[in-house]
Amino acid sequence: MNVDVLDESGSDVALDVVALTRLSRFVMRRMRLHPATELTVRLVDTATIATLNEQWMGKKGPTDVLSFPMDELTPGRRDAEPEDEPEGYLGDIALCPQVAAQQAPAAGHSEVDEVELLLVHGILHLLGYDHATPEEHQEMFGIQGRLLLEWQRAAAGLDPESA
Repeated sequence: MNVDVLDESGSDVALDVVALTRLSRFVMRRMRLHPATELTVRLVDTATIATLNEQWMGKKGPTDVLSFPMDELTPGRRDAEPEDEPEGYLGDIALCPQVAAQQAPAAGHSEVDEVELLLVHGILHLLGYDHATPEEHQEMFGIQGRLLLEWQRAAAGLDPESA
């Protein structure tokens, strides 16, 4: 899986682009995407995310994460090998670490944890998940929570086969 994480944010948040790349690949594998699937993640400043938010979502001001799907890929089937799934360009994610840093205290976790949560959230949006209805919210946030828990266990060495 080809994942490019570009830090253009100028943020004071200590971000490890290698770890974010690994997390992206982890999520893509867990969602059973083809191994040749591609993704770009841009860590941007508040001015850039505000411009993108207004341009694409029609909303004023900065937001935390925006997803721009490309090839309309969906999670792989559990009864098929990832290699049998379509390959392509999953899309682009714009994520603002400064907004993540502002949100982290209210969520009760670190700035890095908030960035990781937003990255997983953005990837799920690229895969077609949404949270507009209560049912969609429950499904998307359930998957998001499971993926983050599995990632934390893998990163802690509790599940070495999953990293």
